[in-house]
Amino acid sequence: MEHSRKTPADVVEHLGILSHDLSNSLETILQAAYLLQQAKLETAHKKWAQMIDTAARDAAHTNREIRKVLQAQSSVGPQSSSRADAKSDN
Repeated sequence: MEHSRKTPADVVEHLGILSHDLSNSLETILQAAYLLQQAKLETAHKKWAQMIDTAARDAAHTNREIRKVLQAQSSVGPQSSSRADAKSDN
């Protein structure tokens, strides 16, 4: 992706909201995977729980990277400070 291009503010804001919602879903998956791993499971089932945990952690990492890009996109422009303040709790 070319770094000199800027995404329209409304698109950045909408993607930020979606990223926040995705974070919430991933957190639920990570918590469920953790609880599954604490249970007494057969080896094969424990492997599936570990796979879910690993995939959710990878997705969370990817989502954090997306949020970094979105923050960089929203830091330029006339309304950058108000958008940054509104997103500080995400």
